[in-house]
Amino acid sequence: MIIAIGSDHTGIIYRCLINDFLKKNKYKIEDFGLYTNKKVDYPDYVHPVAKCVESGGANCGIIICGSGNGAAMTANKYKNIRAALVWNKEIASLARKHNNANIISLPARFLKKEDILDIIKIFLNTKFDGGRHQIRIEKIPIKNNPQ
Repeated sequence: MIIAIGSDHTGIIYRCLINDFLKKNKYKIEDFGLYTNKKVDYPDYVHPVAKCVESGGANCGIIICGSGNGAAMTANKYKNIRAALVWNKEIASLARKHNNANIISLPARFLKKEDILDIIKIFLNTKFDGGRHQIRIEKIPIKNNPQ
């Protein structure tokens, strides 16, 4: 499995922690940075992750910014991306089971270091339930813009 990952300056510590975990567990990583503590704009690191997942260059993605909101909003601009803002284990599970999220957006300022790897494990190992949830996912894209 290939995982694309990117973060702004608020997510560097978590990104490094996650990368170490992924490497130890034999995942392939497409790491889109950041590599310094310099303050940056999260879209510059989210766009490459979303493009990589959408194009099939990665199976899923992990994006990290301060609140997770801006990163999720940016990633969700891509047609085939379902980025879920995740702040605990239950939401990680439901993001996969019910929404078939292909990117997880993490709020660096609101997560505890001891929870982050459990959230990642759940996201990577939970399967999509399909069924009624697939029907709902098919209704997400705007098919005909009424305006």
